[in-house]
Amino acid sequence: MIRSVVFAAIFSVLSGTALAQTPPLAMLPDAVTPSHALRENIEIGASTTEISIASDFRGADFTMFGALNNADQLLLAIGQYDIVVTLEGPNDYSTVRKKSRVAGIWINTSAITFAPLPESYSMASTRSIDTIASSGTLKAMGLGVEHLPLRSAVFSGVPDNVYDFQKAYRRLKLSSGIYRNDTTGVRLERTGLFWATLRLPANVPNGVHTARAFLFKSGLPIAQKELRLRVVKTGMEQAITDAAHQTPVVYGFLCVLLAVVTGWGASILFRRD
Repeated sequence: MIRSVVFAAIFSVLSGTALAQTPPLAMLPDAVTPSHALRENIEIGASTTEISIASDFRGADFTMFGALNNADQLLLAIGQYDIVVTLEGPNDYSTVRKKSRVAGIWINTSAITFAPLPESYSMASTRSIDTIASSGTLKAMGLGVEHLPLRSAVFSGVPDNVYDFQKAYRRLKLSSGIYRNDTTGVRLERTGLFWATLRLPANVPNGVHTARAFLFKSGLPIAQKELRLRVVKTGMEQAITDAAHQTPVVYGFLCVLLAVVTGWGASILFRRD
């Protein structure tokens, strides 16, 4: 009995000392208070940072992988997190022309030049993007082919409905394969790891491309990361491109000379005696 009383007294003293040394919650640093708990974020990487275009280039795959940090495991298990991955090419002005029949001849009667837009655009997501977030949120972010900001910079010809030109622009880009949508292209595991593979077509423009990953939680964007991808021409293709831009006069002369020599050689080869 005496031993129990002694242990109880010691425990009481130690507990009082510990409480005296522990500051109230309001006095703790902001980093450890519940109101400043770490938010979810993502880290990303890529299979490559450079893609070379040679004479036999038929397109390439670009794989992005990453991890979701500080995720709520319950929300992750019930699918409240979504990942959207995009790969955008260099921006440039784009012109859409409309042909009309005039006096029996089809001619360009009007055209709209849109403010700089990605020359190529690929997107992948964990599910259909329209079910991830509201249309207003996607439009504000410019996320997805249907929500890219198509702003007209120059208009010429007969006045037309701008919406028709915007619709035609998206249709032409998607049909050529330079714009792509993959609504199930991102795989998000319950461990928080994710990856996606985007296809670059054979006609992908060279230059610096931007890959982005967006994290959504219950329909709201909460984190974003990006990295750069270089698409460059190599070998003869690069030599021809450099010649065309650096010495256009010499390049033009050589093209004409090559055409003349080719035509003259063909006339001799297929000449009938």
